[in-house]
Amino acid sequence: MSVEVLDSATIVNFVEDEEAFNISIRERFAHLDTNHDGLLSYTELSKDLQSLRVLETHFGIDIKTDPKELAHVYKSLFEQFDHDSNGTVDLDEFKLETKRMMLAMANGMGFLPVQMVLEEGSLLKIAVEHESTKTNCCLNLFKNV
Repeated sequence: MSVEVLDSATIVNFVEDEEAFNISIRERFAHLDTNHDGLLSYTELSKDLQSLRVLETHFGIDIKTDPKELAHVYKSLFEQFDHDSNGTVDLDEFKLETKRMMLAMANGMGFLPVQMVLEEGSLLKIAVEHESTKTNCCLNLFKNV
């Protein structure tokens, strides 16, 4: 984990860079697809969804949450990804819903930078690294002028 500074532009620019975003999505999908069938089951995707800790914390402090309520929330999140309601999530569904969720997060974040603790390998961490790479590239161009 690391503490990073990001704003909505960090996320939007990453999502709009189709090549970088698609590579990250394919890698994430392949990592989650433990049986390598090209589809994510509830079991495969739920581990990633549970890492979001949607209800288990309140401002970073662990709180006791009803297991039935948690199961309902994670099942509902899975259903958001499963657009055709066939019980599995394919790569296109995963990409579309991940993009939608990241853009919603960016929209809620606004233009002011915020500090966040990000897990290594998370899509937000990758977005920050993507922005950093672009910034460093531009700085190097100015040095050569």
